[in-house]
Amino acid sequence: MASFFRYQHVEKFGTDETENIEIGECYVFPKIDGTNSSLWIDDYCLKAGSRNRELTFDNDNGGFYAAMLNDARIIAFFAEYQHLRLFGEWLIPHSLKTYADTAWRQFYVFDVMDGENYLHYNEYKLMLEKHGIEYIPPVAIVVDGSDEQFYKALEFNHYLIKDNEGIGEGVVIKRYGYKNKYGRTTWAKIVTAEFKEKHIKAMGAPVIAGELTTERRFIEDFCTNALIEKEYAKVSIDGWSSKKIPQLLGVVYNALVTECTWEAIKKYKWPTIDFGKLNKLCIEKIKAALPQLF
Repeated sequence: MASFFRYQHVEKFGTDETENIEIGECYVFPKIDGTNSSLWIDDYCLKAGSRNRELTFDNDNGGFYAAMLNDARIIAFFAEYQHLRLFGEWLIPHSLKTYADTAWRQFYVFDVMDGENYLHYNEYKLMLEKHGIEYIPPVAIVVDGSDEQFYKALEFNHYLIKDNEGIGEGVVIKRYGYKNKYGRTTWAKIVTAEFKEKHIKAMGAPVIAGELTTERRFIEDFCTNALIEKEYAKVSIDGWSSKKIPQLLGVVYNALVTECTWEAIKKYKWPTIDFGKLNKLCIEKIKAALPQLF
């Protein structure tokens, strides 16, 4: 029996809830101003939900449930994928009124779950395309992004917006497989109105899929498993406990910077290196190399 499942809260980018989400390959999606909705199968019947509750025929979230029950694409999708759950936006008027006339009263999928696991965008978009179901595409794919690159992505969010009518509500940043320091899968958001209030000047192009940053290249070339294991052996020579994790993180990073920076400078032709980002990447690499310790 499948029951209602409340979609996770999307946290603000730059808070401790989304710390280090930018380290890796991030998909940046348009955030649209509709009503949060979901669909799933329970006992061979199509069920629907809003953000906080399961819908009924009489209380169906602005016509969403009735529309989905009569949508042949949705029926065909769930005939093939009864184990999946769709989350998306049912686009009905809220605060943003600049969407194209043809965009209203449509369901736009932004996440697909199999049990408690999120499917990757590249996996679920093929399933949805097969049945002609609308989904929200990314405006950028950013690897080891800076704040400026994510802020810049706001300017590229014209998804569903009328021509010459500005930009959308904001963006949502997803790194598939990411869990925050509290052990929760979390996405990050940047809301356009809040961003404008901060008067942050955006710089740089947002789409850099397939391109490695200098810091990522530094880690891949020099922060080897051999270096990590060598420093781990030194730290644990008198025995290991979880209390030594901060020491391990520090000594590996110290060894990386002191032993490898000059070689990196020569190899990358005097690059600019963000050592704060390098430290974050180093921590991620240590966790990947020694998962049994974390």
